[in-house]
Amino acid sequence: VQPNNYSTFYDDQRQNWSIMFESEKAAMDFSKEVCLAKCNSSPALNSVLYQDLLLGEGQGVEGGDSLEVAYTGWLFQNNGLGQVFDSNVNKDKLLRLKLGSGKVIKGWEEGMIGMKKGGRRYLIVPPAWAYGAQGVAGRVPPDSTLVFEVEVKRVKLVKECSGSDGQSVSSRDSPAPSPVPSSDGFSAD
Repeated sequence: VQPNNYSTFYDDQRQNWSIMFESEKAAMDFSKEVCLAKCNSSPALNSVLYQDLLLGEGQGVEGGDSLEVAYTGWLFQNNGLGQVFDSNVNKDKLLRLKLGSGKVIKGWEEGMIGMKKGGRRYLIVPPAWAYGAQGVAGRVPPDSTLVFEVEVKRVKLVKECSGSDGQSVSSRDSPAPSPVPSSDGFSAD
């Protein structure tokens, strides 16, 4: 996925191709279909498949960063999207999470790494990276593969602090644990 409704890819002979779409929606719909095709053509899905739909801006998120996201989750059924089992898109409340804290399924922890503010990504999560053999009563059957569309609305990167020599040191490089973000620590935009 490239800015201005472009997608680029290469074929089996390593020939590069570019497609320009007439709208952002057409480009995103194509990217979703590509991700579903990747899933359907893989012999066994044993890790998270993801496809960027919109790249977003700024620094890519890493473990320890706090995010607020809008998402929709579908069951993967009959080689495509099944019923929606969860969504916060039409609700007032965004999902807050801290990557690496273990509060969301493992597929999200892995699949969201590198996303940027304003970015959208399609995730296809195999059962072992989601709810596994137990599922979620009444919502997710056991051993379900899940599909999510996630959009990062707000990001709070791990804070920077000053090192002993006065130089700025990112706490990503420091062994000290990161501070717990306050609820008002997100940028307002």
